Amino acid sequence: MSAPILNAANQLTLLRMGLAPLLVVLVLQRRMGWALATFVVAAVTDALDGLIARLGGQQTTLGAMLDPVADKVLMTSSFIALTWAGGLAVTIPMWLTVVILSRDAIIIVSVAIVNLTVGRRIFYPSMLGKLSTVAQLVTIGLVLLANAAGRGGEWLAPVFAVTLALTVGSALHYVYLTSTRGPGRPPEEGQT
Repeated sequence: MSAPILNAANQLTLLRMGLAPLLVVLVLQRRMGWALATFVVAAVTDALDGLIARLGGQQTTLGAMLDPVADKVLMTSSFIALTWAGGLAVTIPMWLTVVILSRDAIIIVSVAIVNLTVGRRIFYPSMLGKLSTVAQLVTIGLVLLANAAGRGGEWLAPVFAVTLALTVGSALHYVYLTSTRGPGRPPEEGQT
C-alpha cells in the first residue's frame, strides 16, 4: 500500500500557504497582534512539517516541491504587505524588499533556464541561503512585533542591514556554487 500524498506534513505545508493571505489581510487591517500570531503559527508549521516528514517517514515529492513554495508565498506576501501597507508604525524598507524579491526572481528564472536548456537539475540550498531565510523570517517577525507593540523601529536598522548582507551574500554564493560545482551535485561533505 502506498503512502498517502496528502499526509500530515504536507497538510501543514498547505496550511502555511493558506495562512499567507490571512496574514496580509490582517496587516492591511492593521490588526497587528493577530498578524503576529498568524505569523508565529505559520513559522511553527514550517518547523513541524519538516520534522514530521523526516521522523515520521512522510517525505514525498509533493512535499519537497510544496515546502519551498509555501515559504516563498509566506515571505513574499509578508514583505510586500509590511513594506507598502499604509498606516503602520514600522515598515520594512522598500530597498530591502526590492533586493529580496529581485534575488528570488533571479534564482527562479536561472533555475528555469538551466532546467530547460540542460535538463532537470536539483539545486541544493547552502548554509548561507538558509541563514538568509532565517534573517528574513526574523525581520518579518520583529517588524510585526514592533507594530503589535506600537513602538518605533529605529532599533531595526541593524537587522535590516544583516538581512540585506545575508540575502546578497547568499545570492553570490549560490552563483559561485552553481558555476564551480554545477547543479545537481550534492554538497560536499560538511556543506548543506
